[in-house]
Amino acid sequence: MKEGIHPDYRLVVFHDTTADAWFKVGSTISTDRTVEFEGQTYPYVTIEVSSKSHPYYTGKQRTLTKDGSTARFNQRFGRFLGNKQSS
Repeated sequence: MKEGIHPDYRLVVFHDTTADAWFKVGSTISTDRTVEFEGQTYPYVTIEVSSKSHPYYTGKQRTLTKDGSTARFNQRFGRFLGNKQSS
């Protein structure tokens, strides 16, 4: 491996501000901020979405109607299309 061309890989603390969750993960992200976490000082990055706050992972995902888009289209406009085809 070539020296001096790869970014530094180190443990970084990510803070999900939406869910107030903290994650210690290996990363190459650069930041000037630091935080004291579990008795040690780590680089610190804030994020707005993580597995603790994203609707897909939390089970709070909005579900669409059970009908597909074609069924919704036919429900809205089927009567108009049906009248034109019968003329």
